[in-house]
Amino acid sequence: MATTDTCPMRPEPTLSFTQGLIVGQISVVLLIAAFIKFFIFGDAPSPEITATIRAAERRSRTLAHRQSLLTLRSVTPNPTDRQQQPTLNKKKSSILRSPPTLTIGSILNKTYYNVDSHQPESLDWFNVLIAQTIAQFRSDAQQDDAILTSLTKALNGTSRPDFLDEIKVTELTLGEDFPIFSNCRIIPVDEDGLSLNTGPGGEKRFDANSMRAKQEGSRLQARMDVDLSDMITLALETKIQLNYPKRLTAVLPVALAVSVVRFSGTLSISFIPSNQSQSTPTMMTFSFLDDYRLDFSVRSLVGSRSRLQDVPKIAQLVESRLHRWFDERAVEPRFQEIALPSLWPRKKNTRGGDDPLDGSGSASSSAGKGKGREMAKELKLEEARRELRAETAAGARHELGPPETLRYRRARGRGDGSEGSFSMPGSLPDMALNLPT
Repeated sequence: MATTDTCPMRPEPTLSFTQGLIVGQISVVLLIAAFIKFFIFGDAPSPEITATIRAAERRSRTLAHRQSLLTLRSVTPNPTDRQQQPTLNKKKSSILRSPPTLTIGSILNKTYYNVDSHQPESLDWFNVLIAQTIAQFRSDAQQDDAILTSLTKALNGTSRPDFLDEIKVTELTLGEDFPIFSNCRIIPVDEDGLSLNTGPGGEKRFDANSMRAKQEGSRLQARMDVDLSDMITLALETKIQLNYPKRLTAVLPVALAVSVVRFSGTLSISFIPSNQSQSTPTMMTFSFLDDYRLDFSVRSLVGSRSRLQDVPKIAQLVESRLHRWFDERAVEPRFQEIALPSLWPRKKNTRGGDDPLDGSGSASSSAGKGKGREMAKELKLEEARRELRAETAAGARHELGPPETLRYRRARGRGDGSEGSFSMPGSLPDMALNLPT
């Protein structure tokens, strides 16, 4: 029986090329529309929900850091053992008597401050001083463009991405209100910033005679509430550049305005004593607790002709980046540290009183003494001008006629025919003095 070879029948495509192209284009359009709707124009969560989520994240980060510190302490030797290590012995003065060793407990006892029962204090006087300082700072900023120049230089530094054009500052508002500090209290803390105001059973109680209160590094920390409701605005303008496949393939103008609307939190300030063995000065540290609230108002404008205004996702990205920048610098467990100068009275720091105006002094004299020297020079120049004017006027009188001296008065008397009759200078009128000739 003969067999015949037959080719299998190919299945016919259900969609033609044109239909597949149309379906693909529709899919791309739907994806772009979904991206624009949910990513660009999607509704942002309410500020309260966002603040709650961020506060929970910061609190969990703080608790994790505290737990790591406690775990590290449990596996390391007692801090009191480090005090027994030999240190360099420096020659001490036999005249200057060394005061007794001060601890935070003795400082609190000598200042009559009980951290367990003392009521929080208002800071009205401190608010006035801070308000004057901020007002002077705002006034100085209006006189020159120093702050504007610094901001422009910082924004266009090495950290600026390549796809961004030059950043220009279009608006800068430093606000009109002032922060209000209140509810100040003193908290004893250890070298890691953990509170010592907690008893063994968890109750709030401070024991000044405990080993933790006497250990090295323990200090007193001032905590105060701060609240600011203002409108501090910074507006920027730049362009996003698309440099692929070639440079400046596309350019997208972007305008952004960020305003600080509200800030409230707890500020902690403490002093770290100087260490002579390490040659470190006295330091002041400050940071904010993780329970702060920082609200922004972000306005955006994207495009040149068809512009997108106040895109919610751009506002979320900017707020998230600003919160991260603040958390990485001034929120516990991180803190800012400032070295304090010497507080001993010095002659070069003296102002007012009987400051000399003769221009004498060292090269490091103050600006007040410099102004005094300038005033002295001006007074000397003015006196020299007066003398010159007086000499000029005297020369003019001498050219007009002989001066009225005693010699000329005698000559006129002889010429009048009254010999032997002379008038005494300064005598009364109509009185003559007859002298024999």
